[in-house]
Amino acid sequence: MQVETVDRIHPTLVPGTHPYMTGPFTPNYEEVNAVDLEVIGEVPERLDGVYLRNTQNPVHQPLGTYHPFDGDGMLHLLSFRRGQVEYRNRFVRTKGFQEEQAAGRALYAGLIDRPSLAERPGWGARGGLRDTAATDVIVHAGQALATFYQCGEPYRLDARTLALKGVSAWGEQVLPDGGISAHPKVCPRTGDLLFFNYSTQAPYMHYGEVDRHDRLVHYVPVPLPGPRLPHDMVFTEHFAILNDFPLHWDETLLAQGKHRAVYHAERPARFAVVPRRHAPQTGIRWFEASPTYVLHWLNAWEEGDEIVMHGYHQETPMPKGGYDREGRTLGPARYGPTLYEWRLNLSTGKTRERQLDDRLLEFGMINASYWGRPYRYSYNMLAHPGHFLFDGILRYDHVTGEAQQYQFGEGRFGSESPMAPCHDAKAEDDGYVVSFVTDMNTNRSECVVLDARDIAAGPVARIILPHRISSGTHACWADAREIAE
Repeated sequence: MQVETVDRIHPTLVPGTHPYMTGPFTPNYEEVNAVDLEVIGEVPERLDGVYLRNTQNPVHQPLGTYHPFDGDGMLHLLSFRRGQVEYRNRFVRTKGFQEEQAAGRALYAGLIDRPSLAERPGWGARGGLRDTAATDVIVHAGQALATFYQCGEPYRLDARTLALKGVSAWGEQVLPDGGISAHPKVCPRTGDLLFFNYSTQAPYMHYGEVDRHDRLVHYVPVPLPGPRLPHDMVFTEHFAILNDFPLHWDETLLAQGKHRAVYHAERPARFAVVPRRHAPQTGIRWFEASPTYVLHWLNAWEEGDEIVMHGYHQETPMPKGGYDREGRTLGPARYGPTLYEWRLNLSTGKTRERQLDDRLLEFGMINASYWGRPYRYSYNMLAHPGHFLFDGILRYDHVTGEAQQYQFGEGRFGSESPMAPCHDAKAEDDGYVVSFVTDMNTNRSECVVLDARDIAAGPVARIILPHRISSGTHACWADAREIAE
């Protein structure tokens, strides 16, 4: 293995035992390039593209109480070309990151701090927060796009080198409305980026589209009754579907500058069906369903008069006693997410819903070329009991209900594991599932490559990384042709 250290960031963290600053979440501070990586097995030559994962990577001692979503963004990249792989990692040098680097200390509050603790206004839906771009990562218009869960600026990076390209002009244009939330989607047929944002000011939400040339071409308000806390979205050929869930900030306390999430179990979940830019602009339609919260969606499509949506329905969106002060209640076991289906009937205005499987699953991925149309297979993360860690992957067949799974092993933790279709794929599951795994037994990390049709068989390749990386959240796969375009 040949490793080149490109840069090192000097932290000001005080050593401690915080669960999201130690163990599997221990931050990385070296940025490296690595080639000639050790491989156990054989890297498939039919994989041609990049695997990207975003991580929260705290640098400075917090002003208040650290929450696991507060860390600075760091992207980890594994590039595949004709059986060869290269690794590199880089901090996402957002404006907030650079300000704190210049100051040599923290300047912004954390998620569970009072916004007034921040020394500067901050970004996004809440204010006082540093936009870390540490939540999600996708590839659009040939470049990686890193985004922040509470809304912020979309940061673009070279998808092969991770060189920072900055914020597109359209990102600045929508910043007065909060910017862009995490979990924008790219339509595989048009190349359009579909996004939403939200804020504490009316109309509280907007929906927008950016074309394949990185130009904002559509932007409309989606009025809500008050401030909300959506996290993800889904789309079909003609519609984008946004959410109004009964889990959101207490509006009475919000008027006093206090941020506390409350769950209104007596209120329905609501879905906004918004026409996409190339569809007839017939207005926004709202559908109601049983109360819940959906953190992440899998897919949606149109089927006759119905829009079909698959996602993770939460049985108990708010834990008893509320949230703790360090995010220890983030583990899926505390809110009970299961695979679920909603059917919105465009003719009757009614919603049908049902549970698809009773296992606790989250952070699922599909073959992204099937986004917005019928699909068959999902690859879902299995949670480590009682923790915000994942120790396995479950492949679910949405036609037969059959499932198979792969466990990383004792003391080994992965995260969102994208399905990487081969560049010459002949079927939906003709490809591989890739995941970075942090091994606490050997103090190292690796990338496991699994046959998407038979993940239970274990890795066809294990690619050893040059250092142990922090456990992260969201990831993506992008085919080389997406980058070239």
